Amino acid sequence: MAILENIRKRTTVLILIIGMALFAFVISGIFTSNDMAGGKVGSSVGEINGEEISIDQFRRKVERASRRGGPNMTSMQIVNSVWSQVERNTILGQQIENLGISIEQDQIINVIKSSPGIVQNPQFLDENGAFDEMKFRDFIAELSINAPAQYQDWLQDEESIIEGAKEQSYYSLIRAGVGATLKEGELDYKLSTDKVDLRYVRVPYTSIADSTFIISKAEISEYIKAHKEEYKQDPARDIQFVYFEDKPSSEDEAAIEAEITELLGDRVEYFEERDATDTIYGFRNTKDNAAFLDRNSDTKFDTIYKAKKELPVKFADSLMGLEIGALFGPYKDNNSFKVSKMVAKKPNGSVKASHILISWAGAERVNPEVTRTKEEAEVKAKELLKEAKSTTAVFAELARDNSDGPSAPRGGDLGYFQEGVMTPKFNDFAFGNEEGYVGMVETEFGYHIVRVDDKEDLVQIATLSRVIEASEETLNTLFTDATKFEMEAVDSEKSFPDLAKEKELLIRPVNKVKEMDENLPGLNNQRNIVQWAFNDETKVGDIKRFGIGNGYAVVQVTAAYEEGLMNVEDASITILPKIRKEKKAARIIENNNGKSMEDIASLNNVTISNASALTVKNPIIPGAGREPMVVGTAFALEAGSTSALIKGETGVFMLEVTKKEEAPELENYATFANAVQAANGTRVAGSVFE
Repeated sequence: MAILENIRKRTTVLILIIGMALFAFVISGIFTSNDMAGGKVGSSVGEINGEEISIDQFRRKVERASRRGGPNMTSMQIVNSVWSQVERNTILGQQIENLGISIEQDQIINVIKSSPGIVQNPQFLDENGAFDEMKFRDFIAELSINAPAQYQDWLQDEESIIEGAKEQSYYSLIRAGVGATLKEGELDYKLSTDKVDLRYVRVPYTSIADSTFIISKAEISEYIKAHKEEYKQDPARDIQFVYFEDKPSSEDEAAIEAEITELLGDRVEYFEERDATDTIYGFRNTKDNAAFLDRNSDTKFDTIYKAKKELPVKFADSLMGLEIGALFGPYKDNNSFKVSKMVAKKPNGSVKASHILISWAGAERVNPEVTRTKEEAEVKAKELLKEAKSTTAVFAELARDNSDGPSAPRGGDLGYFQEGVMTPKFNDFAFGNEEGYVGMVETEFGYHIVRVDDKEDLVQIATLSRVIEASEETLNTLFTDATKFEMEAVDSEKSFPDLAKEKELLIRPVNKVKEMDENLPGLNNQRNIVQWAFNDETKVGDIKRFGIGNGYAVVQVTAAYEEGLMNVEDASITILPKIRKEKKAARIIENNNGKSMEDIASLNNVTISNASALTVKNPIIPGAGREPMVVGTAFALEAGSTSALIKGETGVFMLEVTKKEEAPELENYATFANAVQAANGTRVAGSVFE
């Protein structure tokens, strides 16, 4: 808690304490205990602009977010998300309180009524489909008595709704002060519609090799000092690691394949209690596939019949070609050894069909909008049948335009289905006719014009499988190898990379790991490694072995970056191109000063180009890219004028304005002023907090 006490002593105008150390090293306290690092119940988890954040309230928010976040969100992701929201609510809340914006009790229900998730919930609607306030109040009252946990969740929901309403009031006040005058509208109009044509010559920066300039560390250091805001850095660490993956050896694979092969044949077993021997059927001859797989396989007997496309692509042809009772395998699929047995076949066991349903008033599940009689439906169905059978008819279009069934938007496509899925008469029609046949059948739902699109064979396959996994001996060897490498890396005079190279192990670096990170490339979620790397007792060069989900990682900290300005080495990768660009621009201007466009083109082996209809709002020069300085200079010149040398984004330019076209004057610029105001207004919610 000493860290927090020191932090609380800071008295800047706006202190935004993210609580990095707290989250990084004692985060488990948020989830498991009311007593955090020796603190008492009710102590704070952090401080935002002078306001302490209660650990109890924060923990409740985290617990709730954990329930809602599901298994895919890690603890750190949840905590960071909740803290960001608390930070936002606190900062905005202080501003809102200063302005006296509030939501009174009698206004809360009106705010709740504006929440779609509540007012559209069928549970709270009356017989006319309107939101019933009393039903909602009764529901909340019942929660408070019979479901305390859900009631606490509701209180947090209510708090969020009210906070959101206050924020919207706050934003509305700001938007009311964000306007745009007619003059601003006129300017926006001219920036987007005034045009300029020009001739230009460009000497690209790439015409001078980077190696031309030797840039010293002192120059980089001066650049950093002159651009401090750009080169601030948070605490970070560089690490490198060797990964010892938990994977089966070739011997393990051979042993598992031998085991599954042995299960195929029968064996004779002696039973001492009966003083008799029995034949135990193997997978090849067993009559009870389900019981055999229950005892011997990592996967159970799947009774569902499958089409060829549902089988493993690599082995589908071989499996479909099996005779009943025949085996295929062992084969390797999805990290398992498998042997498959053909149990049963259903030729043409699955049908793909499309239909056009013509219902009548009174048919089963009929759409209330259908008012035709059965006789009228039959006449229409026969007309459509005739059209559907014609060679020019497009069945899908007929279905989309005429079908009363839910498959109409899909062109009547019902997909594949097996025996017994459809209503009996439809089922018999689909399975009783050949592929391509178009006909009509009557069911309780109406008249169906049916096209049999496809048929496919189905098979029932029993598969004996064993997952290919590392043996205990392999795991012990893996642990020994990882431990041995760790000990040697700590004690050896050789560097970590040299030792890894000697042992033919792959070194994997991870740079600029942040204190709140948890996912490391190549290792995924390894929060414990990040915590160790940032521990005060861990120094650059320290090495440690970590057990991870599928093996071991031997990790070394290779660099530490403290909060502040970046050092020369780290910043040079981004600064060097900028300094080179400045030096190249100066060199090009020096070499071409006082020359004409034609001389510059000839001297630098470049051409004079033309560009037309350029605008300030879209300063893109064809062949050169975005060049706002160049286009802006062109608009500042008179037609026929030639500029001096201009330092652009991609090179040094000289230009001649060949034509300037001013947009016609308008009687009123209100439309453009309104557009500017609307654009400014949309940025309020996103910009105010920052």
